[in-house]
Amino acid sequence: QVQLVESGGGSVQAGESLRLSCAASGYTFDRYCMAWFRQALGKEREGVARINNLEDEDVWTDYVDSVKGRFTISRDNAKNTLYLQMKSLKPEDTAMYYCAVINCRTWTKRFGDWGQGTQVTVSS
Repeated sequence: QVQLVESGGGSVQAGESLRLSCAASGYTFDRYCMAWFRQALGKEREGVARINNLEDEDVWTDYVDSVKGRFTISRDNAKNTLYLQMKSLKPEDTAMYYCAVINCRTWTKRFGDWGQGTQVTVSS
């Protein structure tokens, strides 16, 4: 079965940085597009960043406007690990962060249940 384990969250002050990790198993990691989602209390889960599967195409990444220029998504296929480097964090970034296997065109989650996520809390 597909397993995705998020880590690296924590409580920080505005302007500081965090690096999230997602350890993947149970599927061929380098064949699929991956993404980070987040869900703030009382709000819908939203896609934050995505990265292509790197099969034949050049590396391609995409970000929601609110994090563009501050967040960087990357992957290490040899380690089956997805990363999200978050800089200049803002209080509005506070949320539970999840990783997922997705259809890179639609953001649609491909398979597997949501993991437990990792909490990011940013104080002003």
